[in-house]
Amino acid sequence: MQEVGIDLSDAKPQKLTEELAKDAQLLITMGCGDKCPYVPGLRRDDWPLQDPKGLPLTEVRSIRDEIQQKVKDLLAEEHLNRQ
Repeated sequence: MQEVGIDLSDAKPQKLTEELAKDAQLLITMGCGDKCPYVPGLRRDDWPLQDPKGLPLTEVRSIRDEIQQKVKDLLAEEHLNRQ
């Protein structure tokens, strides 16, 4: 992620709680399907992505780039929906 200017060195995984998601409108999960967390009142979309753990760097970069494109597409869609 540092290659694209994102510093995750202080990031730590957190369990998703209702308190953590209280101000959210949309929950994006990544490849957990029916095992995904559920937060009442939130729209949810699951992006079926490969788990990058243990993959070669080239594949991890590909997954990162796929996430980046999905985020851009989501933002463009949300922008169109607000017009």
